[in-house]
Amino acid sequence: MTITILYFAGLRETLGTGRESVELPRDVATAAQLRAWLRQRGGAWAEALAEGRAIRIAVDQAMARPDTPLKSGAEVAFFPPVTGG
Repeated sequence: MTITILYFAGLRETLGTGRESVELPRDVATAAQLRAWLRQRGGAWAEALAEGRAIRIAVDQAMARPDTPLKSGAEVAFFPPVTGG
């Protein structure tokens, strides 16, 4: 399945990209599995998407839970929590 991934704010700066299209392996079917798969790239990816790090994920512009399923053509966005004032 092919999805589009968007990275916002500090993640975009750290990872050096704001957007990519990826073909997922069959065993990557949820938001949490996607995050873990991206961490396996190592380096900045492992650090920026580390477990326990506050990162929000949206799937098709709706806030996602770790178990949110992914489907072909999905748009997945990763971004840091936002504070307002």
